[in-house]
Amino acid sequence: MENNQNSNESNDNIFKSADSSISNGFQKVDSSDKKTKSTNSYYSGKSKSGFAKNIVLPFVTGALGATLALGICVKVPSINEKIFTSENFKSGNTTSIIKTSNGSVSSTVNLSEYSNTAISVANKVLPSVVSIEIEYSVSSPSFYGYGFGSGSGRDSNTSTATASGSGVIITSDGYILTNNHVVNEESTSSYYQVSTANKISVHLYNDDKAYEATIVGTDDVTDLAILKIDAKDLTAAELGDSSKVTVGEFAMAVGNPLEMDNTVTAGIISALNREITDADNTSYKLIQTDAAINAGNSGGALVNADGKVIGINTLKLSGDAVEGIGFAIPINDTLEIIDQLITYNKVKRPYLGISGSDVSEESSKYYEIPQGILVNSVEEKGPADVAGMKKGDIITKIDDKIVTSMTELTKEKNNHKIGDTVSITVYRNGKNKKLTLKLGENPD
Repeated sequence: MENNQNSNESNDNIFKSADSSISNGFQKVDSSDKKTKSTNSYYSGKSKSGFAKNIVLPFVTGALGATLALGICVKVPSINEKIFTSENFKSGNTTSIIKTSNGSVSSTVNLSEYSNTAISVANKVLPSVVSIEIEYSVSSPSFYGYGFGSGSGRDSNTSTATASGSGVIITSDGYILTNNHVVNEESTSSYYQVSTANKISVHLYNDDKAYEATIVGTDDVTDLAILKIDAKDLTAAELGDSSKVTVGEFAMAVGNPLEMDNTVTAGIISALNREITDADNTSYKLIQTDAAINAGNSGGALVNADGKVIGINTLKLSGDAVEGIGFAIPINDTLEIIDQLITYNKVKRPYLGISGSDVSEESSKYYEIPQGILVNSVEEKGPADVAGMKKGDIITKIDDKIVTSMTELTKEKNNHKIGDTVSITVYRNGKNKKLTLKLGENPD
């Protein structure tokens, strides 16, 4: 308010001053014709001088400068070529300048090509992505027809439930890659029992026929599965190299979300090597994307700007405060699993031959023992037994790498192959002991 008042006062003074000058001028006119003419001549001359100085001179100077600059651009060949005949000028490219710690880097983006990227990618990938429908048997106990009670009247009701997911065609003769949790969701509780899939139907792009699929093999460790349908000359997806994926690059998720077949959503790669632990305490290193992933997208493709599959969509974060956080298994991590599932119908992994439980930090302090894995049992004649491991040992290291949980031990073990020799450190009777163990094959 204080500033406004000062401004108003200043304006008033200006207006007052102007009024005073005009008044004096009029007074001069009134008192003498000669003085009036002289006075009017003075004011008129001052106005002309201000107009020339403040308007005409800058205009003329600016016009001359613009003409000179245009003349230079036209007459100097190198400048003329850069501005008027360059490919950027002809094609409508946009050049962006990115400032870095090492200086500025310019990059050219063709807007017309960029706008068509999603269209070309979708056209390439959609024929290689399928929708999957699964039927399960769900058994629930019935007590005297009311669903509760006890005694000999207990019975069981069985109903059929359905679920949906997505898959990626990996061979022209009908092998399809998907998530294990899409086709192998067996679970049991006090109230119900869900069987493995009774029937799996696959729908191809632009094909109304339902193809019955068989499960070739599943792997709950990597959450991958292979299906097979009786079909030929299918469009197999082109697999990319997930090790070359970079944060910020184009990404498209293709699948069957919420039973909406042939849906594509686009975004970018948000992060790499995100370590995520699911509800079953299984850890994965995944690609993070903001391309929308919803229920039913599982098993579908995450592709790059070349239409190459760089990941298999598998998880998403959900909640009121969560948006645009989905995850895909890097395609490079699936290659060996695919080969083993097709060849052996399972994944062969190295085997220790023990059961164990984690020694927590609290237990470690209370019992004055190291953190690690307490060996609860040792399989007779198994790899651990042959190496001299005993019940009650605490495993603290594998190949000199500290492990504090069964999850960490399993992860390190799976970095080796069947037949590899590893060094395992155990804590026994207050002393550390190193054992040499040859990894066996995990039995069925």
